[in-house]
Amino acid sequence: MSILEGKSAVVTGGSRGIGRAVVERLARDGAAVVFGYARDDKAAEDVVRTVEAAGGAASAVRCELSEPGAAEALMAQAHARLGGLDILVNNAGTSGEKALIADLDEVAFDHVMAINTKAPFLTIRYAARHMRDGGRIVNVSTLNTIRPAATIAAYAASKGALEQLTAVAAHELGARGITVNTVSPGATDTDLLRSANPAEALAAVPARTPLGRLGEPSDVADVIAFLAGPDGRWITAQNIQANGGLG
Repeated sequence: MSILEGKSAVVTGGSRGIGRAVVERLARDGAAVVFGYARDDKAAEDVVRTVEAAGGAASAVRCELSEPGAAEALMAQAHARLGGLDILVNNAGTSGEKALIADLDEVAFDHVMAINTKAPFLTIRYAARHMRDGGRIVNVSTLNTIRPAATIAAYAASKGALEQLTAVAAHELGARGITVNTVSPGATDTDLLRSANPAEALAAVPARTPLGRLGEPSDVADVIAFLAGPDGRWITAQNIQANGGLG
């Protein structure tokens, strides 16, 4: 019997990178998965085909999480398709515009906060109202909340807020056996990482990482799957640094 057989999962940002790896891993573990994605229909369809070819169950919902009502609509549609809710993974995110605080546009700041902080707040609120007892919530943050740098104010602030939201939700939902945790990847080889960083900076990362390489999406997905599964039952309100030792 698969460890997540009979469980229902929602994953935001599930069409590529870490999100895709999470969808595929949860489905392989036996969960029925609904995932959200923003624009790339072809990528989403490919995820569904891949999961179904492996004997799993997944379906996709197109939604732009920065738009009013989108997060709640995703959750309601997923809940209806799945007939219940046991696992929520808030993976969708944007790095936004890189700019010094003095130059950062207010609209750009709001866009990052809408996707990285407000959308997870709304999905967690939905889960708090509808998730079955014993459920799992995992929020994806970043190494940059403990390793800040110039020009990433909106990104670091949005993820820092998400980490605090995680801790509060863990206290509020713990009596129902629902765990709430953060997983913070380091440098993980995704399209988002490569679009936001110059190649020479990425080439230097393995030398600063004890395990000597960039992370792969599956490395992070495996940590999330552990927290989403039965063996993660005694872990809550934690921020697990899935970064290969990059500090």
